[in-house]
Amino acid sequence: MARRSRVARLDALRLSTLDRLASLQEEHRSVVDASRDSNADDEHDPEGATIAFERAQVDALAKDTLARLAAIDAALRRIASGSYGVCVVCGRPIPEARLEALPTASTCVTCVAP
Repeated sequence: MARRSRVARLDALRLSTLDRLASLQEEHRSVVDASRDSNADDEHDPEGATIAFERAQVDALAKDTLARLAAIDAALRRIASGSYGVCVVCGRPIPEARLEALPTASTCVTCVAP
């Protein structure tokens, strides 16, 4: 795959990841606002998840999204430096099929599975 095409794919992935992060941040604000406006004892509500659980779940998703964003940015830096597609552990080429499936991959299959 050509460099320009890789950058375009990662840029699109980055934009969708930023959109996802913004959505999760808005959801987090909504959960926090709901807990502030509520005087319910959600910790003992048998009808559903607690506000604390919902907040923790959104926080975990946001953390994963931030990690994905960091991986995308690292892949873009590897493209810029000319090291994209080269395993950071063994220095061998990362198979094209792996990069197609996981464009942020920094290791070959052999090195990712010890």
